[in-house]
Amino acid sequence: MKSWKSDALFRRARAVIPGGVNSPVRAFRGVGGVPRFIERGEGSRIFDVDGNSYIDYVNSWGPLLLGHCPAPVMDALREALESGTSFGAPTEREVEFAELVSEVMPSMEMLRLVNSGTEATMSALRLARGFTGRDLIIKFEGCYHGHVDSLLVKAGSGMATLGIADTAGVPRAFAETTIALPFNSIEAVEKAFAAHGDRVAAVIVEPVVGNMGCVPPALGFLQALRKLCSWHGAVLIFDEVMTGFRVALGGAQQRFGIHPDLTTLGKIAGGGLPLAVYGGRRDIMRKIAPSGPVYQAGTLSGNPLAVAAGLAMLRYLMAHPEVYEQLEARACQLTAWTPPGVTINRVGAMFTFFFSPGPVTDWDSAKQCDTARFGRFFHHMLERGVYLAPSQFEAAFLSTAHTEEDIRYAVEAAREFFAV
Repeated sequence: MKSWKSDALFRRARAVIPGGVNSPVRAFRGVGGVPRFIERGEGSRIFDVDGNSYIDYVNSWGPLLLGHCPAPVMDALREALESGTSFGAPTEREVEFAELVSEVMPSMEMLRLVNSGTEATMSALRLARGFTGRDLIIKFEGCYHGHVDSLLVKAGSGMATLGIADTAGVPRAFAETTIALPFNSIEAVEKAFAAHGDRVAAVIVEPVVGNMGCVPPALGFLQALRKLCSWHGAVLIFDEVMTGFRVALGGAQQRFGIHPDLTTLGKIAGGGLPLAVYGGRRDIMRKIAPSGPVYQAGTLSGNPLAVAAGLAMLRYLMAHPEVYEQLEARACQLTAWTPPGVTINRVGAMFTFFFSPGPVTDWDSAKQCDTARFGRFFHHMLERGVYLAPSQFEAAFLSTAHTEEDIRYAVEAAREFFAV
């Protein structure tokens, strides 16, 4: 496939944008080569500036559950655009959106709209500290919760791709407020609470990890976290920025039957536009200003366009519960064949092909993958018109726009690689 326009744009970008991209994983550093600059999307496909077409299994890193340019979202955006782009004042749609989120996720008795997943997790942590009067946070190695200073300790996503263990620019004092433990090890959590229980404000977890690749929770792991947090008076935070509305309408907390104290949402919540949410127990959320002393604000929070898109997406999903059966069936079809030397993890419509013959259950097992071989696989698929995340340590996503033919094509393209 030709890429000369993308090559030229990347050269221009590197002169004015660090690394030539506005988010690190987009730079193809984990797989080599030059990123494709995308011109438009439609249904299950994206089209680059050189005219190449790709079946898209990234879906803007998860939010495009209905594919590119779905009619309900696009129609809602056109209608909202006629009224204006931003007011800095409340709108009726914000109230409607909050009511619907609380309906499908009952643990979110009250919620606050923000603009990004990072902003949501940062605010949830501040709230947990303000509510408990404690400082320490427990997180898990390989889980990424946005570029929050205190959480960039053994984080996943782009840091895993680039091989950055702990980022520069974070004061040691911030990092020292974070206890990083192996994902799926309840024994490690029990030991941490035994040593620091009266100082732990919160445990934050991706209930299904998506940022070291898709890694599901071990049987009983989330339930044990719930019990430990309740026993020690710590706040349990589910980071459902990736899993919310994707692995089930009510997110991972519905799928696994857990009631967290706080939840963060993003991606699908905005229907593809920048919108995120944090919320949870009423007694905790009432600590947020102006109701309480924990301050958080944002000029563009509850942006009319983003809320309109999120409302349209959520209403569609509530009216069409069969969406999740379709996604599950397509994902099963895609992952039914396991290539030699590969482990496939999947939860709902998110999955990862790990280039490792053994199970991947935490960051230590994930980082044993053959990333060089994954890079060759990535470029093989790209040349055949299949767009995957340019990193071994990211999840892939299906949308309702993916057809059985899209799935068959991707499987056959993968078979070609493993047949060599």
